[in-house]
Amino acid sequence: MYPADFRYTKDHEWIRVTGGTGTVGITDYAQNQLGDVVFLELPEVGRRLKAGEVFGTVESVKAVSELFSPMAGEVFEVNTALAQKPEALNTDPHGAAWLIKMKLEDPGAVSGLMDAAAYTAFVESGSK
Repeated sequence: MYPADFRYTKDHEWIRVTGGTGTVGITDYAQNQLGDVVFLELPEVGRRLKAGEVFGTVESVKAVSELFSPMAGEVFEVNTALAQKPEALNTDPHGAAWLIKMKLEDPGAVSGLMDAAAYTAFVESGSK
C-alpha cells in the first residue's frame, strides 16, 4: 500500500528523495483519518523549512491538521492544482496529490525516516 521508494514520518507525511530534492505529501492513512479534504494551506516558494516544522494545514469535514516537513530544505515548488481540487488528496495521496517539492539541506538525512515496512507496522500498531 505504501510506496517502497518513499520514506515516512510518525506525523504521516511521506517524502520521495531524488538526488538533492524531495517531494512531500501525506499518506493514504492520513487522508483516511481526515475524511473528505476541503481546503489546503501550503507555504510560499522560497520558504526554508526545518525538519519537523509546520509548513501548512489540511482541512477536512472532520478536522484541521497541521502538515510537518519530514526534512530540512527550501520549498521550490507547490502543487497549486490542489488549491482548486483539494479532494485529490483523498483519491491519489501518493501520486498527483503531492504537496511541495524542496531542495534538501542534507539528502542523507532521509535515512532517519521510516521505510514502507516500518511505516506499515507503525500504522498497524494503532499509533497516531
